[in-house]
Amino acid sequence: MSFNIALTGIAAAQKDLDVTANNIANVNTTGFKESRAEFADVYASSVFSSGRTKNGDGVQTTMVAQQFHQGSLQFTNNSLDLAITGEGYFAMSQDLGAQDFTYTRAGAFKLDKDNFVVDAKGNYLQGFPVDEATGDTTSVSLSTSSALQIPDSSGSPRATTNVYSSFNLDSRADAPSIAFDPETSASYNSSTSTTVYDSLGEPHVLQFFFVKTDSAVTGNDNEWETYATLDGKSFSPAGLEETAAPFTPLSTFQFDSSGLPSSTDGAANTGTTFNPLTVPGGAGAAAGLSDVLTNGASFPDDIDINWRDEAGTTNKVPTQYASRFEVKALDQDGATVGRLAGIDIGTDGKVVASYSNGDSTFLGQVAMVRFSNSQGLQQVGDTAWKKSLTSGEPIAGEPGSGTLGSINSSALEQSNVNLTNELVDLISAQRNFQANSRALEVNSTLQQAILQIR
Repeated sequence: MSFNIALTGIAAAQKDLDVTANNIANVNTTGFKESRAEFADVYASSVFSSGRTKNGDGVQTTMVAQQFHQGSLQFTNNSLDLAITGEGYFAMSQDLGAQDFTYTRAGAFKLDKDNFVVDAKGNYLQGFPVDEATGDTTSVSLSTSSALQIPDSSGSPRATTNVYSSFNLDSRADAPSIAFDPETSASYNSSTSTTVYDSLGEPHVLQFFFVKTDSAVTGNDNEWETYATLDGKSFSPAGLEETAAPFTPLSTFQFDSSGLPSSTDGAANTGTTFNPLTVPGGAGAAAGLSDVLTNGASFPDDIDINWRDEAGTTNKVPTQYASRFEVKALDQDGATVGRLAGIDIGTDGKVVASYSNGDSTFLGQVAMVRFSNSQGLQQVGDTAWKKSLTSGEPIAGEPGSGTLGSINSSALEQSNVNLTNELVDLISAQRNFQANSRALEVNSTLQQAILQIR
């Protein structure tokens, strides 16, 4: 019997050595979770045995339990490297559309030839569908998740529909002595320009001209006319091209004695800005600003010229102070064709593509899952696990919600193995093995002595 007891001790010590050696071997494995060998004593008994004199039958390995505590983060320069801070796992599938998922904490991802986000084994990272504009998640079920793909297509152009302009006109300026002509600088007091985009994403220069009116004619010292050209071509408020004088002003501005907006073309204003001007786009057969274009494009919608900044900031209203001409705001909402400029992944797992034209699009949200009992997960190698009866079903959710952790982009979770502790455990396991080997040797010596009795 003592032989068997010593053998169980040797087997347990060997198991401890194996587990410790495996931990040490994976000390630099991304997302690796260390294991711990757990043992229990063995007592075989029956209703006729005496528990008072039972000496035990050795030791057995009850479980090799993985320890899922957090590993330290290693920061990288790859935005597709992801690390989870807190509880949770990435969901991976071996094939596109497959529902047989594996789960991992190793976030060293890259792009394959089709621009899908994959790991080193080619498994596809799963993501939840989101609204492209707002990023709102439409479903957090694994059954509706799909492989995340980074598009290499261009960002679509957007035709301009709003122009924002705010300024200060110099109240000390004199009215020009000649009629307005965009090619004659003496015919206007000030000008500014911005770039607008048509339906094909081609840029066009929209230039505004400000002309102070003659008070002897209008009876108002605080009145200005605004003209505009598109690519040097003058157009009327109806968007129609004008090729010769007299040119039609887009708007007539009037200021009060405090230099604040008073009226536009005789219509009262709010006192904080001028009323907006709508220039017809004229797409299709309708006449409008599209007729000025010669490249086959159009302005599919009317263009609103707003005499303010986009946010409606109170200190950026149009003014007429005794100060030099100043542009306070000049912007528009169109965009040309864009090229993919970068990928950003937030702590909530939202994947955002940024384009060179300033656009950004939400591509998806990294899917995360948790389990009621992580130690019940089945190991499948490559730092991955599968669900089992003891782990429970995977519970999917958005990163950072509930008990799920957050995601760190450009970072990897290192192995949670403490090398110092493992080396100490290695020495302890070695001593244990030697002690049990010695017990086996003593038992052999005793039996040899008995056999030699004459």
